[in-house]
Amino acid sequence: MIDGRQIRAARAMLGWSREDLLQASGISMSALLRMEGALADSRSSTLNKVVKALSLAGIEFVTRDDGAIGVILKAQNPPQPPQ
Repeated sequence: MIDGRQIRAARAMLGWSREDLLQASGISMSALLRMEGALADSRSSTLNKVVKALSLAGIEFVTRDDGAIGVILKAQNPPQPPQ
């Protein structure tokens, strides 16, 4: 399961604002705030939209067997916020 901290870290690595992620994923601000703040379980369809948008931008989500979590920015051309 992707953690809100991973979403915030992914945005930071890409240089994306919340608005950039909203535009790329098509979700609402309230859903993103809940997701990033872990205030409520998000629907899997909403989470999938966020994961897809960030993955397309070069983010890889990492969850290790020991419970450690993180994000990796794959080597590529510098990421650009959605237009």
